[in-house]
Amino acid sequence: MTPTTIQMIGAALFAIAILHTFSTKYFEHLAHTRPAHAGLFHLLGEVEVVFGFWAMVLTIAMFFLVGSEESIAYIESRNFTEPLFVFAIMVIAGTRPILRTASGLVLQIGRLIPLPGAAATYFTVLAFVPLLGSFITEPAAMTLGALILRDQFYRKGISSRLMYATLGVLFVNISIGGTLTHFAAPPVLMVASTWEWNTPFMLSHFGWKAAIAVAINALGVTLLFRQELAARPPAGKDESAVPVPLLLTLAHLLFLLGVVVFAHHPAIFLGIFLFFLGVAHAYAQHQDRLILKEGLLVAFFLAGLVVLGGLQQWWLQPLLMSMSSDAVFIGATALTAVTDNAALTYLGSLVEGLSDDFKYALVAGAVTGGGLTIIANAPNPAGVSILKSSFTDEAVNPLGLLGAALIPTLVAALAFRFL
Repeated sequence: MTPTTIQMIGAALFAIAILHTFSTKYFEHLAHTRPAHAGLFHLLGEVEVVFGFWAMVLTIAMFFLVGSEESIAYIESRNFTEPLFVFAIMVIAGTRPILRTASGLVLQIGRLIPLPGAAATYFTVLAFVPLLGSFITEPAAMTLGALILRDQFYRKGISSRLMYATLGVLFVNISIGGTLTHFAAPPVLMVASTWEWNTPFMLSHFGWKAAIAVAINALGVTLLFRQELAARPPAGKDESAVPVPLLLTLAHLLFLLGVVVFAHHPAIFLGIFLFFLGVAHAYAQHQDRLILKEGLLVAFFLAGLVVLGGLQQWWLQPLLMSMSSDAVFIGATALTAVTDNAALTYLGSLVEGLSDDFKYALVAGAVTGGGLTIIANAPNPAGVSILKSSFTDEAVNPLGLLGAALIPTLVAALAFRFL
């Protein structure tokens, strides 16, 4: 097809936004070396701002080129349910009652694993929490996993190599760990209804393979850094912490469950979220700071991706459909690194008559590549938002993440193709 002027501009701005995500560390460095314009450089160095910023540029260009009516119609045609959901689930999952419950469960499981020092807890976070994402959704699992890793490891001065290796494994495991069910992983959710994939189907075709890959990745990185982890004391509960009332914890779990159950109905889950805010304010003594800023930034990032991504179908869909069922697995894995994996599977769901092998390869490739970059999977910006303060210049180097995620991605690819 011949692309329109707006589609060409959208593709160009999408490419610029991708390059910008790889340049955020440079902007953060400029913010420290050139204080006169530190505010601007800090803004451009926030990875969560990147796609929202370039989506704004696209919107302004559309207003000038096609007029306000068509521009507004395009924006209103986009589905912003996922950004809203990620915002709500991040804030609720990051509360003290939920985090204490999840941390306690991780510590209990870690005690059953015969690894020295903090290695048992480390392995449990990377192996158990991603699989939990199949039930509480991947964004919630990412939030919990990142917060536990931040409090138990990142803030305690671990090496830069361990920080990046952990981030790579966390992102890959979260991306594949949500495939035990049909509703938790965004790329699966995009096709589940159209292709009639249910939880038994996901468990038999994807889930058990993903579980094996998750365990291998978690064990591999734990053994690789076993000396550094063994030298650290075992993670434990903060005995000085004031206990959270049981009823309040149950209320938070119900809020979390309600948002998950109604994840596709923003009018309902936002109503639940507003009720949650009221309860959190009423019992502020049992709360840490709500991660509202982090959640809003991640939602802004994803909303920008929705706006920019809506103009990429003209080249993405023909490219995918030109591949064989064998080639599409590799193609989807690679393309996921430069676009959201849910967008890829959504485009596939629009095509009728695809073979079962093609459908499997497309989704398997999309989830396999979900840890390669920050934009590859919707929960990734949430993890970066929580953990980036521990990195140099408070920015995650995209090339460092890419390098750290390559081996875990290969493990996932081998599991989905040969098991």
